[in-house]
Amino acid sequence: MALDARIRELGSRHQSLEQAIQDEMRRPYADDVKLKELKRQKLRLKEEIETLRGQIH
Repeated sequence: MALDARIRELGSRHQSLEQAIQDEMRRPYADDVKLKELKRQKLRLKEEIETLRGQIH
C-alpha cells in the first residue's frame, strides 16, 4: 500500500508540473530555461512512477 500512496503523490506532483508548464507556455515571453527544467522534472517523476508501478506487478 505504501507504493500506491507514493505513486499517487508523484502523480499529483506530475500534474502540478504539467499545469506549471502550460501556464509558462501561455505567457507572452515564456522562459525557455524554466520550461526546460519543468519538463525535466516532469520526466523524472514519470520515470519514477513507471519504476514503482513495475514493482507492484
